[in-house]
Amino acid sequence: MASQFLWVIFPYLALVLFVAGHIWRYQRDQFGWTSKSSELLEKRQLRLGSLLFHWGILFVFVGHVMGILIPKPFYEALGVTEEMYHALALAGGIPAGLAAFVGLLILFRRRLTVKRVRTTSSTGDWVALGFLLVVIASGLSSTFLNIDSHGFDYRTTIGPWFRGLLTFRPNPAYMEAVPLWFQIHILAAFGLFAVWPFTRLVHVFSFPLRYLQRSYVVYRKRMPKQAEPVNRAK
Repeated sequence: MASQFLWVIFPYLALVLFVAGHIWRYQRDQFGWTSKSSELLEKRQLRLGSLLFHWGILFVFVGHVMGILIPKPFYEALGVTEEMYHALALAGGIPAGLAAFVGLLILFRRRLTVKRVRTTSSTGDWVALGFLLVVIASGLSSTFLNIDSHGFDYRTTIGPWFRGLLTFRPNPAYMEAVPLWFQIHILAAFGLFAVWPFTRLVHVFSFPLRYLQRSYVVYRKRMPKQAEPVNRAK
């Protein structure tokens, strides 16, 4: 029963909250659909932390797509061996994960130590940061503890389970032999999905498509007023 809840019921609950929450948030709080940038309060740490985190998380996402969504037989058909894939995953995953983690630590320290940023932080900000820290830290731990290419193979366990979720045919049996650190990583990620719509993370789905059709803004130089001629009486 616990396995059924953790690997079937809970993921679907989180995904329902993720989708329905975004719809509700967009309908009820469009003005709050923003990153709520605090750049005016502090710039230096924000610039460094934001660059590291966003670029790191982008490559981490690509790595997860390659490892979880793309089946193992696809790579085998291309001639990619287990050793080749594992070396590529480590070469790309470790730097990306470290960049995202270091960037997140900088952003967390900034929100904690800069008084003006801390004062304007909401409960949602702290919840999102907490989940992100657990997700990235557990993901890095899973990578470092699985350096050996002959160790745990998530492509034959987590991969089929996750693809089963997407096709509404989940099989919790795939998750029985998954190491604890991978399980923490997955559960924390679904927890993050559940709270996502109620935090500033919604700005990820903000695309300025209207700007493509918007009329150009014309700026005109303001000309100095000329002094009016003085009429002298004759």
